[in-house]
Amino acid sequence: MAEGTDEAREPDLCSAKGCREPALWQLLWNNPKIHTPDRRKTWLACDEHRASLETFLGARGFLKETVAHVPA
Repeated sequence: MAEGTDEAREPDLCSAKGCREPALWQLLWNNPKIHTPDRRKTWLACDEHRASLETFLGARGFLKETVAHVPA
Protein backbone atom coordinates (compact mmCIF):
# COMPACT_ATOMS: atom_id res chain seq x y z
CA MET A 1 0.00 0.00 0.00
CA ALA A 2 1.32 3.43 -0.90
CA GLU A 3 2.24 5.71 1.96
CA GLY A 4 -0.55 8.06 3.01
CA THR A 5 -3.37 6.31 1.15
CA ASP A 6 -5.15 5.28 4.36
CA GLU A 7 -5.06 8.75 5.93
CA ALA A 8 -8.29 10.68 6.42
CA ARG A 9 -8.77 13.52 3.95
CA GLU A 10 -8.70 17.03 5.41
CA PRO A 11 -12.13 18.70 5.24
CA ASP A 12 -12.72 21.54 2.80
CA LEU A 13 -12.61 24.78 4.78
CA CYS A 14 -14.65 27.97 4.72
CA SER A 15 -13.25 30.70 2.44
CA ALA A 16 -13.81 33.48 5.00
CA LYS A 17 -10.54 35.06 6.10
CA GLY A 18 -9.10 33.21 9.09
CA CYS A 19 -11.93 30.68 9.33
CA ARG A 20 -10.93 27.05 9.88
CA GLU A 21 -14.46 25.60 10.00
CA PRO A 22 -15.57 22.88 7.57
CA ALA A 23 -17.40 24.13 4.49
CA LEU A 24 -21.11 23.35 4.27
CA TRP A 25 -22.01 25.64 1.34
CA GLN A 26 -20.72 26.50 -2.12
CA LEU A 27 -21.25 30.08 -3.27
CA LEU A 28 -21.12 30.07 -7.06
CA TRP A 29 -20.25 33.41 -8.59
CA ASN A 30 -18.64 35.23 -11.47
CA ASN A 31 -17.47 38.73 -12.26
CA PRO A 32 -19.30 39.66 -15.49
CA LYS A 33 -16.60 42.20 -16.37
CA ILE A 34 -13.95 39.49 -16.70
CA HIS A 35 -15.73 36.10 -16.87
CA THR A 36 -17.96 34.61 -19.55
CA PRO A 37 -21.61 34.25 -18.45
CA ASP A 38 -21.32 30.47 -17.99
CA ARG A 39 -18.13 30.60 -15.90
CA ARG A 40 -18.54 29.90 -12.18
CA LYS A 41 -16.00 30.53 -9.46
CA THR A 42 -16.58 28.90 -6.06
CA TRP A 43 -16.18 30.15 -2.53
CA LEU A 44 -16.84 27.73 0.31
CA ALA A 45 -18.71 28.79 3.45
CA CYS A 46 -19.51 27.48 6.90
CA ASP A 47 -22.94 28.25 8.40
CA GLU A 48 -21.53 31.23 10.33
CA HIS A 49 -20.04 32.97 7.28
CA ARG A 50 -22.55 32.01 4.58
CA ALA A 51 -24.65 35.18 4.91
CA SER A 52 -21.71 37.60 5.04
CA LEU A 53 -20.04 36.04 1.99
CA GLU A 54 -23.37 36.05 0.10
CA THR A 55 -23.85 39.72 1.03
CA PHE A 56 -20.34 40.60 -0.17
CA LEU A 57 -20.79 38.86 -3.53
CA GLY A 58 -24.42 39.96 -3.93
CA ALA A 59 -23.61 43.65 -3.37
CA ARG A 60 -21.28 43.46 -6.36
CA GLY A 61 -23.73 41.53 -8.54
CA PHE A 62 -21.42 38.50 -8.57
CA LEU A 63 -23.45 35.86 -6.67
CA LYS A 64 -25.24 33.43 -8.97
CA GLU A 65 -26.26 30.56 -6.68
CA THR A 66 -25.66 28.96 -3.27
CA VAL A 67 -25.77 25.17 -3.02
CA ALA A 68 -24.93 22.60 -0.38
CA HIS A 69 -21.27 21.58 -0.42
CA VAL A 70 -20.62 17.91 -1.09
CA PRO A 71 -16.93 17.09 -0.49
CA ALA A 72 -15.22 15.27 -3.35
